[in-house]
Amino acid sequence: MRIGLLGGTFNPIHLGHLHIAKQARARLGFDQIFFIPTGDPPHKSGETLAPAHHRLAMAKLAIQDIPHFQVSDIEATSSETSYTIDTLNSLRSQLEGELYFLLGLDAFLDFPTWKLGNELLSATNFVVISRPEVRFSQITSLAMLPTISENDLAALDNGIRDHLEIPTSHGSTLTLLALPPCHISASAIRDRLQKGGSVADWLPSPIESYIIQHHLYGANKGD
Repeated sequence: MRIGLLGGTFNPIHLGHLHIAKQARARLGFDQIFFIPTGDPPHKSGETLAPAHHRLAMAKLAIQDIPHFQVSDIEATSSETSYTIDTLNSLRSQLEGELYFLLGLDAFLDFPTWKLGNELLSATNFVVISRPEVRFSQITSLAMLPTISENDLAALDNGIRDHLEIPTSHGSTLTLLALPPCHISASAIRDRLQKGGSVADWLPSPIESYIIQHHLYGANKGD
């Protein structure tokens, strides 16, 4: 069984997240994808997060009618700072199958700052997903990666190919996946909510109601 793991603050979860998960599952043949809302993420310091229990509840609402999608509370219910390597070690003992950690290209470029990044890369399959205004050719700056053809990276950036699989020296796989761009962002959603605007086109249908009901992100109930 091939299992995709999609972590993030999901602050809030939106249609862009679901689009990425659906496309990744279709392209790479995942049997299941687990959404993993963070509790206390080390790479989002300084950002105002909705409480973890709300972000977890919204994730469950967003995927409740989508087959093959599940939510893990492993980080959201933890009282400790969540690091990817610790989460993956725990999930390996809970899930039967081959695990693939999904993340955006922008986040992957910060990989040298991650806890035990080299160990993590050698022990785990990664799927790095394209992001608007970031190019795959930029990953040549990451010294821990095996040599990758610049022509292959350019083919990804230019839409000539849609994915590239790179075996590591330790038997794991790094997959670079180019998806159609999605310009929905959680920060834009929060900003629009604070200004009283509608975000119905950016969110799964139950999520806007949940946000308003619980006064998240500065949203207020209607009169």
